[in-house]
Amino acid sequence: MFSHRGRTLAWLCFSGGMMVFHPVHADEAIPLEKMSLDQLRAESAKLKKELREQERQLAAYKKAMDKALKAQQQRINAMQSQMNRQMNPPTDKTAQAESAVPPAKQAPSPVPQKASQAQVETSKAQQAAPHAVGVAPDKPKELNQSQIAQIFDQPGVLTPKGHLVFEPSLQYSYYSTNQVSIVGYSIIPALVIGAINVSNVNSSILIGTATARYGVTNRLEVEADVPYVVRSDSTLTRPLAGTGNNEVFGAHGHSLGDIQFAARYQLNDGGEEKPYYIGTLRVKTATGIGPFDVGIDPATNLETTTPTGSGFYTIEPGMTVIYPSDPAVFFGSLNYMWNVKRNIDRYVGTQYYGTVNPGDAVEFNFGMGFALNEKAAFSLGYDHIVVGRDMVNGAVAPMSQVTQLATLLLGYSYRISDKTTINLSVGAGLTQATPGVQLTLRVPMDL
Repeated sequence: MFSHRGRTLAWLCFSGGMMVFHPVHADEAIPLEKMSLDQLRAESAKLKKELREQERQLAAYKKAMDKALKAQQQRINAMQSQMNRQMNPPTDKTAQAESAVPPAKQAPSPVPQKASQAQVETSKAQQAAPHAVGVAPDKPKELNQSQIAQIFDQPGVLTPKGHLVFEPSLQYSYYSTNQVSIVGYSIIPALVIGAINVSNVNSSILIGTATARYGVTNRLEVEADVPYVVRSDSTLTRPLAGTGNNEVFGAHGHSLGDIQFAARYQLNDGGEEKPYYIGTLRVKTATGIGPFDVGIDPATNLETTTPTGSGFYTIEPGMTVIYPSDPAVFFGSLNYMWNVKRNIDRYVGTQYYGTVNPGDAVEFNFGMGFALNEKAAFSLGYDHIVVGRDMVNGAVAPMSQVTQLATLLLGYSYRISDKTTINLSVGAGLTQATPGVQLTLRVPMDL
């Protein structure tokens, strides 16, 4: 439905166009070849006068059109403001502030008494749309821990300043391997005089850890891990040569493990499509029972109790990179483990151990986290550790070799509240020296 002003404007445009393109003359036009000079001059002056009149009318029409368009735009702006106020009602403070400011003067514009069906449908669509005119745009996404299911020792993001996170965790590892030992000598190739033993070793390790992280600044966090280790080993000995029956030897142990301390510092300002660089430093103590601190059965040369720690201090610097790329988050790290040598000064069986320097290790891992929704996420990653050869009394230990540890990890994360998240990861060993199965449950809680 058009208002009175709209109908008048349309009529002026129509009549003006007709006058411009179809001029009307009172007299019948005389052919130019039959006109005299005076008649040509008079006709030329008449046409010029009509042209000036049409130009004047066209300018007036343009002025009226601009005025009408301006008034119509003001009406549209007023309607949009009214819809925004209805969709986003102001708070008490905002309402008081708006009432204190005098309303600005606006050009009067006629308001239709009844809106058309198209206008009603347009208004409903604008109210239902999530991004209506005047609504602030969504805030840029920030990297949060719920986007990454924690599958490595280091968490995906740093703890905010002044926040304390307590994270109890429970890890179960199962390890199985076959060992072959030969006692004797060979007189010709493939013929051994003596005993050949094949041993199957199964080890189950359960570690409960209490972890606390504190955000010193928005870029620096510190961490402390206190583990308790329960371990059970079972060795089945099968003599393949000589005499003897199959024998099973068991060893058990539980005590405090190696306490660890760590610090992480964010080196740069990351963001969407921008990587985060985080430097890490971890120190592992030797509070657990080491392999040189347990008893040895002289008859079998096997441990009577199981160790719960490495027995050596370790200093581990590293670098972590996190690259958000919606909807995924890519991450990886590179660490160097320096195992500090120690003076053992004791016999283990018939072997004397003086200064023992465990081989240093290099670890690298990488993975990807994907947020399924605001609460759930999963991660897939790979972890690889290369351990160097051990040194005993300044020389390479007999039978020592470079060890490769490779693990494929799959993690799940679910945020049960704003302050608590559950992380479950499953690890599968890809090399003989790696535990075949590793299950880890973490429950970080923001205190």
